[in-house]
Amino acid sequence: MKMIWGLCLLFLAGGIRVYAGPLRKTKAAPEEEVNVLMFGVIQLSESLNAVYETTEAKIAKISKTLKSHEGTLQRLGRQTEQAAEVEKQIKEVIQLLQAQMAEQQAQTKKTKDWLTGIEQEDVQLKTKVKKLEMYLNNSVPTSIKELQDRAKEHSDVLQGLRHLIQFQKENIDTHSDQLSKLQKLSEAMA
Repeated sequence: MKMIWGLCLLFLAGGIRVYAGPLRKTKAAPEEEVNVLMFGVIQLSESLNAVYETTEAKIAKISKTLKSHEGTLQRLGRQTEQAAEVEKQIKEVIQLLQAQMAEQQAQTKKTKDWLTGIEQEDVQLKTKVKKLEMYLNNSVPTSIKELQDRAKEHSDVLQGLRHLIQFQKENIDTHSDQLSKLQKLSEAMA
């Protein structure tokens, strides 16, 4: 309210002319004119007061809105910092995953090379086995058959020798019996 009265006085002072010259005698303004002027000043002061109050309300509303926006900006700032931290963590995880993938790819390549080597060794071994089978089929059965034939011959010879030994044994026994009889005869004759 003091501000309004200060504005009114300023307005009035601005409206009054100040002369630097000597004071002249002037007639006093009629009371009616002064009342009209005072009424105008009162209306002006009420209008200024209304403008002041609406301006003050608008400034309060703008201040409240600014504080709200400031809070929102701070919240967005914190969310941005959190998002930046999450993004950093995601990048670190991605780098870790890429490193693990590279390691797994190297291990996979090593395992694949090892399996390829084993497959080649398997093919070589199968080739060697086939060659050995072919060799055995072509050369060994003849040798085995020859060995079987020889074994049969030796078996037959051994069988013949057994018979011969048996025959010789029987001959010896017969000769032994005959000698015994001859000895008994010779003793009986003597």
